[in-house]
Amino acid sequence: MTVAIRKQQVNFNKLQKRLRRNVGRAIQDFNMIEEGDRVMVCLSGGKDSFAMLDILRNLQARAPVQFELVAVNLDQKQPGFPEHILPDYLRSIDIPFHIIEQDTFGIVKRVIPDGKTTCGLCSRLRRGILYSFAAEHGMTKIALGHHRDDIVETLFLNLFHGGKLKAMPPKLLSDDGRHVVIRPLAYCEESDIVAYAEARQFPIIPCNLCGSQPNLQRQAIKAMLHQWARQFPGRVENIFAAIQNVAPSHLADAALFDFAGLGAHNGGHAPDWLIGGRDEAPDPSEDSDLALRVSCSP
Repeated sequence: MTVAIRKQQVNFNKLQKRLRRNVGRAIQDFNMIEEGDRVMVCLSGGKDSFAMLDILRNLQARAPVQFELVAVNLDQKQPGFPEHILPDYLRSIDIPFHIIEQDTFGIVKRVIPDGKTTCGLCSRLRRGILYSFAAEHGMTKIALGHHRDDIVETLFLNLFHGGKLKAMPPKLLSDDGRHVVIRPLAYCEESDIVAYAEARQFPIIPCNLCGSQPNLQRQAIKAMLHQWARQFPGRVENIFAAIQNVAPSHLADAALFDFAGLGAHNGGHAPDWLIGGRDEAPDPSEDSDLALRVSCSP
């Protein structure tokens, strides 16, 4: 073995251990997988889901609990999609799997005008199909391949475009209470996953429906974060740490913290200070005056 090959193997071992440790830590921190769980691993054919399945299988062999992994792929009938790649790969690693065939591609292309973002409708259709399959086949957990960078990007997407301080939780209960969604890669950096996928030579299938859209707001957020990472090393890590270290008393959401009752002498029931009534339309001149004051302030 040459020095170069030996060094490459050492670097891969370090990378694999780091990813295993991060996935194991996320599973433990959020109690993602329990004894007897039947985990549906959603496999898209991208680097993230391949890496997630590979690491979960590796951890399964030495896990403190017994659980089952079932790989599930949704074939959305995209033109030119190589249908044989995933079944061939999954048979080669000897794991139970299901391929769900639903023409969501045709629905999305029919409903969404050309040039418009397809992600919203596509994700809703996928979610509904996968949830139904999970219920029908007794899956107790649904594992998705979102990583740390996806979580941070979602935080800024909601902040900039939705007016919400909201990201992707590592563990989520569906709205109807029937499904538990887990994200085992929550602590993993995308750069590590890219390197791991290249080293493992997964048969990556590119997505021609969403990933190729040049006008995605997520791509703009990703570029912003990459720039920050280059200019200010550690900033993205600090942002993710902040998601885990929230102080509701230092924000302004009255639903999360009882500001009205804080130090109050009236039992926390504030009188109505909106003399003109709550339905009174705001004066546009007030906004313009405020904007002028802000722009002129030192």
